[in-house]
Amino acid sequence: MTKRNRRVMGLLLALLLAVQLTAPAAAANIGKLDAAVNAGAAYLLNTVTAPAIRAVGGEWTVIGLARSGCEVPQRYWDDYYAAVEREVRASDGLLHARKYTEHSRVILALTAIGADPTNVAGYDLLLPLGDFDQTVWQGVNGPIWALIALDSGGYEIPVHPTAATQATRQLYVKEILDCQLPDGGWSLGGTAPSDPDVTGMALQALANYRTQSAVRAAVDKALALLSRQQNADGGYSSGSAANTESAVQVLVALCALGISTEDSRFVKNGRSLTDYLLQCQNADGSFFHTAGSGQTLMTSEQGFYGLVAALRQQNRQTFLYEMSDAKPLLSGSGAADARHPDLHPAAVTSPGVTFPDIANHPDRTAIEALAARGIVGGFTSERFGPNDTMTRAQFAAVMVRGLGLPQQTAQPFTDVAADSWCAAYVGSAHAYGIVNGKTAATFDPSGTITRQQAAAMVARAAALCGLTTSLTDQQIRNALAPFADQQSIGTWARESMAFCYREGILDDSGLYVEPHRPILRCEIAQMLYQLLERADLL
Repeated sequence: MTKRNRRVMGLLLALLLAVQLTAPAAAANIGKLDAAVNAGAAYLLNTVTAPAIRAVGGEWTVIGLARSGCEVPQRYWDDYYAAVEREVRASDGLLHARKYTEHSRVILALTAIGADPTNVAGYDLLLPLGDFDQTVWQGVNGPIWALIALDSGGYEIPVHPTAATQATRQLYVKEILDCQLPDGGWSLGGTAPSDPDVTGMALQALANYRTQSAVRAAVDKALALLSRQQNADGGYSSGSAANTESAVQVLVALCALGISTEDSRFVKNGRSLTDYLLQCQNADGSFFHTAGSGQTLMTSEQGFYGLVAALRQQNRQTFLYEMSDAKPLLSGSGAADARHPDLHPAAVTSPGVTFPDIANHPDRTAIEALAARGIVGGFTSERFGPNDTMTRAQFAAVMVRGLGLPQQTAQPFTDVAADSWCAAYVGSAHAYGIVNGKTAATFDPSGTITRQQAAAMVARAAALCGLTTSLTDQQIRNALAPFADQQSIGTWARESMAFCYREGILDDSGLYVEPHRPILRCEIAQMLYQLLERADLL
């Protein structure tokens, strides 16, 4: 064997030995992380039995559990979503008047469980993040978590109708960069000394923007600082106290940046951040804030999702807050599915059907979607008549077809003949509580329907779909306040009209409600289309 061959063979043997030594170590590390994550999940499930919108005992537990892959009872996700819906309705869609990190946190939790934050009880929870000035009001935390939340699901920033400055991602990036301190770190107050917690969070937000030279330079400077700040035992201190939360935020930042937690810059005396965090976990799966301080729920939530981030990195899964792989975890289309079992989506039977007289109509999409499913039809193949009125019998037929309800043969009204084309539709709409008679014995099938009557009927249909239609007096007043003629709405119809406006079933862009005007065919189509969209029946 030549000298060169012996050298090559020696290198190969050394490489083989290295693989044999590191592979079991890596496997052992994953095993420790996996066990620690399972213990943390068990602790949180036993401690946070009713997660809701709150900074402790709420979203961070939900996010950590959802991203951990640990087994969680179905009711846990459903109960959380139901709690969010209740809070969103009670607050009219604005979770906090000043601190928009409340929205960012909830957006992250909803994204983690595969729910849609742009439509929670009819509200777009992303909307406040479109107001740049309000989002950054609370300091650097605002833009940091706005970016993390927006990027978690690749969401577009909504146009905020009243914002003095419309937010963009680049504005948020610039705001974070402008808050960087001379030493390379960040702090909540924007003054020295910098804090590893906040520095870690800033890096998590900036991770997706490192192709920008200014961001890359800021990240490199911050990483150099964090390497210097790391304690001899692998952890971090905030002020003078070593604590779990500081270590978590730096660990999550490294994962966001794709940097191994075993990177030599972040290993001190042979101890990595992961090693440090594992020693902060108590026997029951909780975490202590500082050594000897006992467990706290806030620390336990952060310690848990920090370990989840590290385990996901070890398993080559997406980053903790990169949720493109999040699976829908809710029952049905929201909280526990309260939809009536007799409802069924209508199948598309006439794809592409349209009518010349709706070519430029604003409700064209709704009309075509319903026509394709046989829910509505035209007077002829050439005429839909969008601005014609609709009779009570026609309305009953449209609602029954739209909801996929079985037709009822029983006929309670004397003015609807048993052999009439509308008899089964009227019977069914009445049996399911969608329509009432004009009197106990008559239905008036040829009569027209006013806008407030239509709203009441659609609200009853919405209740069948499992939507919550009951509103507080304040919510009713808020929903109807923008309309100049809202006082003319019948007392019996106010809640229904308010519900339809809140849910976007009625278009709120006009100045008037016009409750007594006969409703048009195009308006009925739009209302039903919006309802079926929200009920996941299209």
